[in-house]
Amino acid sequence: MKRNILCGLLAAAALAVPAQAARPVPVQVDGEPLNTTAYVEQGVTYVPLRDLLEHLGGWEIWWDRQTKTAAASSGETRLSACPDTNTVTIDGDVYAAQVAVINGRTYLPLRPIIEALGGYAKWDPWMGGAAATTAEADHDAIDFYWLSRIISAESGGEPLEGQIAVGNVVLNRVDCEDFPDTIPEVIFDCADAVQFEPVENGTVYRTPSPLSVEAARRVLDGENTIGKAMFFYAPALSEGVWINDNREYQQTIGCHRFYL
Repeated sequence: MKRNILCGLLAAAALAVPAQAARPVPVQVDGEPLNTTAYVEQGVTYVPLRDLLEHLGGWEIWWDRQTKTAAASSGETRLSACPDTNTVTIDGDVYAAQVAVINGRTYLPLRPIIEALGGYAKWDPWMGGAAATTAEADHDAIDFYWLSRIISAESGGEPLEGQIAVGNVVLNRVDCEDFPDTIPEVIFDCADAVQFEPVENGTVYRTPSPLSVEAARRVLDGENTIGKAMFFYAPALSEGVWINDNREYQQTIGCHRFYL
């Protein structure tokens, strides 16, 4: 695990959301939801220290009764959080940070902890929560999260080749000047009507299948089974009139027909 402590650690503590009273929010790390209670207050997302570090893996966490601090270690990295002084100490460097103990759980700001460990965190407006990408991750957490979900919702019953093809369509649109520039923006694009039915019926928010997660990983790694196709439909579910009249057919994979 990278242990690069950023100089401006706490200056970037606030995630990009409006200041408001505390409210619960979802948090995901490297595309996987954090199964715990997190909350946002005054634009800062707070997570339970133990739950976050256990999710990351490789950490020993304990409560130091003598110093009244939450403490953790991973390899040579040492971390402690003191609610009395509202400080976080990482490998001897002390930072001012709100430390809250709620029902026996120590909450810390998500972003500075992730950044201190070499990763980064962003607000995901489509999820309505925070997304953390660790130093060990191969892909951006938001991209991986939504790509795996649209693949699963659109083609969860298809073979791996077909699921990869659906993911390729999304990335091909990202690369095309006629579409938005990011994966989630392409998925949720409504400029000329909803582009993907799972966005309209809500199935894009469901937990993706393991095969779809694998497909998303392969797509982000550069695997391509459909070339430059940017459109597809399932003849069993749609007549595809506009696509047939306006786009060039490329090939069929499983239940989907793909078009340039």
